[in-house]
Amino acid sequence: MVTFRDRITELRRVPASELLPNPKNWRRHPPSQKNALNGVLEEIGFADAVIARETDEGLQLIDGHLRQTVMGNDLVPVLVVDLSEDEADKLLATLDPLAMMASADHDMLLPLLETTAFENEAINAMLEALTNDERHPLPPLYDTSFLDEALAADEKGLPFPTFDSEDDTEEDDDGLMNFVIRVTPAQRTIIMAAVNQMKQTHNEAITTTEALVEICRAG
Repeated sequence: MVTFRDRITELRRVPASELLPNPKNWRRHPPSQKNALNGVLEEIGFADAVIARETDEGLQLIDGHLRQTVMGNDLVPVLVVDLSEDEADKLLATLDPLAMMASADHDMLLPLLETTAFENEAINAMLEALTNDERHPLPPLYDTSFLDEALAADEKGLPFPTFDSEDDTEEDDDGLMNFVIRVTPAQRTIIMAAVNQMKQTHNEAITTTEALVEICRAG
């Protein structure tokens, strides 16, 4: 049986501003991630620790750069590890990719989200992207006039407004546009269950949007 080394020497609470960023940090954090993190910290607080190692200049981060940025001078929990620079580089290169290799089990995820409510819009956008198998939340709509009309009609039980021509829609660089409707958590669960069933029919070879189109055509 393989025995793995425990490289954590202590848990220390340190002002975030005293932690040194890693000059080799390759991760970049979009505003949507920062906003979602702020929301989690506001609604839950710190329930995880950043990772750092001792250097001649002080504690240098390996993981937790965004948390260090948003916390300012507040204390943050730090797992101090006894890694060499080479070992720290290896951990820096693999921590996030290892987590990203995990896939979402929507049969488990959707019931969890149905019973979990957040007030923060950025968190909800992040979770919505997760249910749609997207890496990041959808960007803002280019023209919200159609969305406003559609939502108003939907709330009154009226049909969606129609376009005069498909040429009236504005596409992004990928030739796509956003289409948004408001749903309850229960409705979202039903919709995503139908989407996942359609994906399974196609052996996961289609996107969420393509699955929704197939469902509409079948109806």
